[in-house]
Amino acid sequence: MDVNVSQSVTPQPAAIASGMRVYAIGDVHGRSDLLDKLLQTIAKDSVSAPNQVVLVLLGDYVDRGPDSKRVLERLVGLKRERPFIDFDLHILKGNHEVMMEAFLAGDDSGVWFNCGGLATLVSYDVPYLPNDEPMMRESLDYAIPQSHKKLLHDMESMLFIGDYAFVHAGVRPGVPLTAQDPDDLMWIRRVFLDAEDDFGKVVVHGHAPVSVPDVLPNRIAIDTKAWCSNTLTALVLEGESQRFLST
Repeated sequence: MDVNVSQSVTPQPAAIASGMRVYAIGDVHGRSDLLDKLLQTIAKDSVSAPNQVVLVLLGDYVDRGPDSKRVLERLVGLKRERPFIDFDLHILKGNHEVMMEAFLAGDDSGVWFNCGGLATLVSYDVPYLPNDEPMMRESLDYAIPQSHKKLLHDMESMLFIGDYAFVHAGVRPGVPLTAQDPDDLMWIRRVFLDAEDDFGKVVVHGHAPVSVPDVLPNRIAIDTKAWCSNTLTALVLEGESQRFLST
């Protein structure tokens, strides 16, 4: 269904190539039920699509919600099975995937658990042992299928389509899009959100939660707090049009 939009000013004209439709999905955070529902909606919507359909996921698939494991399994299935109309698939990495990988590599100092990582442990049936982090790490490493590890490793950091740039968190103002620090793409917040700069492309991002999609001249935010709001949002781009689908 269509959703309300917070729009401060009329967006600058931006477009993608004719014959293409893009669906960009915001932060999932362990809500496999909502991801399944939104993908079904997209599948129905895409019946009317032109020749090329592009599906972009903006990161933060794990943590907070109850079923991170199944979300990653669903993404593996999308890469493997192509369940609806032919499409190009791009899975971007978010900071929560970065924290998960850091924990598995032994580079985490407990930050992950304070940011929703405990829910991911539970989804893989790994017990929380606050006094035995090495055992938790070993147990999680054993529990995660190799296909999930490969998915995490292979995730993209940025994607350009037409007049749009897709990232998880945002970009640093004053730095060319092609020269951005990968850490900024996963983590940046206030300096990006407050910027009125023309970034060269309209930046489509998640990471910064909003109640409804936030459309500004230089960026579009679509993290609608799915894990607690029950609302997972997709931005739909075709030609110069922008619209939204939601659970």
